[in-house]
Amino acid sequence: MNSSIDQQFVEFVVKSLVNNPDAVKVDRRVDEKGVLLELTVDPEDLGRVIGKRGATAQSLRTLLRALGTKNDARYNLKIVDNGEGPAPKASSDSDAGQVDDVVTDEPAADEPAEEEAPAEAQPSDLASKTREELKDLDDLDV
Repeated sequence: MNSSIDQQFVEFVVKSLVNNPDAVKVDRRVDEKGVLLELTVDPEDLGRVIGKRGATAQSLRTLLRALGTKNDARYNLKIVDNGEGPAPKASSDSDAGQVDDVVTDEPAADEPAEEEAPAEAQPSDLASKTREELKDLDDLDV
């Protein structure tokens, strides 16, 4: 395997994040704009790599920019969606800037958004559970 330091770096970071590290693949191309790294992961791990509102993907790009400063190169990261697996959640208008994080090979089918009622119930369950734990801690003599 003749991979460069940038490819190895992205592979290492992404393999640390995903559940299926064997499916991680980084292709490297050099063009007039710099170095393009195309990242392909297992469809179930795509959400982990992108992160909420693209935060993880943006962090990867920031780290690559730092590596590019050291190596006098300009890196671009493209996360490839191979179209298999679960459909991404419907995005709101505030997420519109993060659409370019995923590049699809095939058009996505219109599917209804996942139910958000359980997600709304979770914070209150978490809050009540945390309150109970704090109440138990208050009884301890320190």
